[in-house]
Amino acid sequence: MSTSEKALLSVGLRHSDRLTVAQRHTVPEVETSWPGFSDMPPVLATAMMIGFVEQTCIEGLRPFLSPEQRTVGTHVDMSHIAATPVGMTVTATVELIGLEGRALLFNVQCHDETGLIGEGTHRRAIIDINKFMQRLHEKAALATT
Repeated sequence: MSTSEKALLSVGLRHSDRLTVAQRHTVPEVETSWPGFSDMPPVLATAMMIGFVEQTCIEGLRPFLSPEQRTVGTHVDMSHIAATPVGMTVTATVELIGLEGRALLFNVQCHDETGLIGEGTHRRAIIDINKFMQRLHEKAALATT
């Protein structure tokens, strides 16, 4: 589909994806330099669940964006209400419930084989990757002066 033929992004867009929880997705594996995590249970880390929700939004939006557009997360408001062990599959479902200019609001839910494990909202913004990277380089240059 060419850029001119892209479907119009609209409220109601739904996308789902699945993740089989591996050891690398568990709390003790999030960051080995953070000692507080090392003796925690080997369950899906909240940070990984949120990252998976972001990935699901990114993939759901990809067909609606031009080649120079990306989306970035701007806010997460989620509850992680049940633990998921290694080997179980998590399904993230995202639904676009708000669209105002470049601002996107998603309702999100995550389930494993036994039921709901997380839910909430996630905000993203559509960016021009070239402009974003230029501002990022300018900011980095300020830090080195």
